[in-house]
Amino acid sequence: MALNTINSPALGGSCIRHGSAGTVPLTAARRRRGRILTGAGLALLPWLGYLAGTLPPAEAAAWVALDALEAAALLTAGTRLLRGDSRHRAPAAAAAVLLLADACLDLATAAPGTELATALAMAVGAELPLAGLSAWLASRRT
Repeated sequence: MALNTINSPALGGSCIRHGSAGTVPLTAARRRRGRILTGAGLALLPWLGYLAGTLPPAEAAAWVALDALEAAALLTAGTRLLRGDSRHRAPAAAAAVLLLADACLDLATAAPGTELATALAMAVGAELPLAGLSAWLASRRT
């Protein structure tokens, strides 16, 4: 019990997971990045329902599929970061590519005016920063 407390992730120790590819120290910065990615993935879940309910069926299928893949990649990368699992790089890379594609497609398909302004705000405020963080995490060894 005492060893568990000393090496606890909450105290900055490493998470020890049997059968995982490797563990790394769970630092405050790593925890924060994991929470950002996990939170973004969770925030996409109600958005999927909104898209499915408001878009025409043909468009909804494409956008829901893209955003569901983004959510899965963000949740996988984020939870792996939070567990101290070193296998976060592949889902982080997938999230970066999907978020960049989503931003580009949103901007390319938006009608001029309010729709374009909203797409631009989403790209600059959420999709591109998350894509940058994900790409950075994917490129790091630890």
